[in-house]
Amino acid sequence: MADDLRARADERFERALRETGARDPRNFFRDQLRDLRARDGEAFQQALTYFNQRLIPAVADDASDPIAEWLEYGRLLASLSIPGRTVQIDATGRSREYARPVPLAALVLHLPSNAGTPALVVAIPPKLTPHQRAAFDLLVKQSNGS
Repeated sequence: MADDLRARADERFERALRETGARDPRNFFRDQLRDLRARDGEAFQQALTYFNQRLIPAVADDASDPIAEWLEYGRLLASLSIPGRTVQIDATGRSREYARPVPLAALVLHLPSNAGTPALVVAIPPKLTPHQRAAFDLLVKQSNGS
């Protein structure tokens, strides 16, 4: 049964990615999980429990938005990795606190409490606007383009 649920979740998510043109975050999230496993076993277990008990059943559910569910998982991974807050940046470069539903065109970043630490990417829209690119460069890459 668990394999059927996982296969259904994978199929629904892959279909949603194709239909929307959204970027697939799974490889990035796997890297975050590996890092979390190496640094904080308890946080890793929390992420794994969430994945198995909440994410997969939610994504498999016909009433859910698979992309939104994976985005929430990415937000959880970021918050388990480092204290901070998650924001969404619209096409004009304006940011606001992360709140569901998040538009597909939003750049979603987790801003660490320590201002000197680069932001963690939660979601990148299919195409970054110049304003989002500037925010990405400043907050993630920590460069101002000069």
